[in-house]
Amino acid sequence: MSDYPASQEGSRRHTLSVLVENRPGVLARVAGLFARRAFNINSLSVSPTERDDISRITVTADVAQAPLEQIIKQLNKLLHVLKIVDLDGSTTVEREMVLIKVAVDSSNRSDVLELVRMFRVRVVDVHTQSLTIEATGGEDKIEALLEMLGQYGIIELVRSGAVAMTRGPHALSEKVVGSQIKGR
Repeated sequence: MSDYPASQEGSRRHTLSVLVENRPGVLARVAGLFARRAFNINSLSVSPTERDDISRITVTADVAQAPLEQIIKQLNKLLHVLKIVDLDGSTTVEREMVLIKVAVDSSNRSDVLELVRMFRVRVVDVHTQSLTIEATGGEDKIEALLEMLGQYGIIELVRSGAVAMTRGPHALSEKVVGSQIKGR
């Protein structure tokens, strides 16, 4: 019998935005918490924020509501974790970047370039046998582009993972002690 739980009924994709102190080892502790609970992370992105002392970790995972609440409680107990928000898709802007190297030759290059125009993405490298395409957008756009380019042969691809923030004028870091809004 497997140590991992079967796919839970009621699981849905959640995007967590986790503000943490910008210190070594914090990312490993956050990711480790998901691993200990036997949940697979779909995407993970970490980067600096508008404050030098804070980083934002964006985690997407398929989790049922009850285990998610437990994960959030455990994350809140971790040293250097400042704020956690389960982002609501209707009030969130979420994007991902992907680089896709596609096989091309003289017979299909114009078809691939037409797809590039149709999806409003851009070519960032040209070779006689390949085009490297950069695309930014929501998961649905990225998946549709990959499906269309798959027929030409994807040589290589790399995805950034999702980054997300709430819509409107407020920053998540405003809820952290010592926060100052720049430019106001």
